[in-house]
Amino acid sequence: MGRISKKRKEALSKYDLEKAYSLTEACDLVKEITKTKFDASVDVSVRLGVDPRKANQMVRGTVALPHGTGKDVKVLVLCTPDKESEAKEAGADFVGLDEYIEKIKGGWTDVDVIITMPSVMGKVGALGRVLGPRGLMPNPKTGTVTMDVGKAVQEVKAGKIDFRVDKFGIVHSNIAKASFDGAKIKDNALELLTTLIKMKPAAAKGTYIRSIYMSSTMSPSIQIDAKSVVA
Repeated sequence: MGRISKKRKEALSKYDLEKAYSLTEACDLVKEITKTKFDASVDVSVRLGVDPRKANQMVRGTVALPHGTGKDVKVLVLCTPDKESEAKEAGADFVGLDEYIEKIKGGWTDVDVIITMPSVMGKVGALGRVLGPRGLMPNPKTGTVTMDVGKAVQEVKAGKIDFRVDKFGIVHSNIAKASFDGAKIKDNALELLTTLIKMKPAAAKGTYIRSIYMSSTMSPSIQIDAKSVVA
C-alpha cells in the first residue's frame, strides 16, 4: 500500500468516510479538504440503477449549470463559411472546417467542445475514431449538431455541460471550482442531480439513484445522502 500524504491525512481527519452527508454539508466540506495550489475542479459521481447496455436505459443529456463550471471552455465550430462570423461573434475559439478536420485527423484535439452543423456531419462523422474516445464527437442530443451555432456556443460558454452514463452505470461530471462558495457549488450540483432524476428511464427498476459522491482534484471523496437529495 502506498504511503498516505500529509495533506491527505489532514483531509481525512476532517470528516467521517463512512458517513453520508447532506448536499449542503458536502459542498462546504469539499472546500475545506481541498489543499491544491491551483483552483481545483469539483466533481460529482452518481451511480444509477440502470443497465447502460440496454438502449432503453441509456441516460445521456445536457444541463445548464446556474453558475457555470468556472472553466474557460475551448470551443471549436466546424461549419460552412456562411456560419463562421456567427460562431466567432458568439465567442468560439476556433472556427473553420476542412483545415480543422485535417488537424484532427493528425491527432489535434486541444478543445473541450466541438459544435457543428447537420450539413457537414458527413465529413465530421469520419472523425469518430479520434473524437469518440475523447468524448468530443458532436451529437444532436447534446445540442452540438445544430444550425443555430451561435446560440450553441453561447450556452456552452455560459456553463452548459453534457453527461453520459458509463458502462458501469455511473455519471461523472465536473460541476464547479473549489473557489466557488458552498452555495454556488450546491446550486450546480442540485441542477445536475435534478436533471438526472427527471431523466429516469421507464425501464429502470428498483432504486434509481444508488449513490452520490463529491470530490475535488486530488481530494478524497465525500459520500452524499442520496435519499435526502431525491426527497
